[in-house]
Amino acid sequence: MARKPASSQDFETTLVQLENIVTHLENGDLPLEEALKEFEQGVQLAKLGQERLQQAEQRIQILLQKTEDAPLNDYKGNDYEGNA
Repeated sequence: MARKPASSQDFETTLVQLENIVTHLENGDLPLEEALKEFEQGVQLAKLGQERLQQAEQRIQILLQKTEDAPLNDYKGNDYEGNA
């Protein structure tokens, strides 16, 4: 039976659950009522995943705005390279 998605779960967990639901539905061997429940949960998980992606995008935008004025320096690598 389908479980309700937890709004606090991470994106990866949400994606795995959604992939499992898609697999079940694609098999086509579920009774109609169970297929509808799975579909409903899939829609909820898709919305939750989209929210997580939007939150991540907003965080990235904020971080980029904060570092917009920061100077960029060339990467010089590790000081210990070649001293193994």
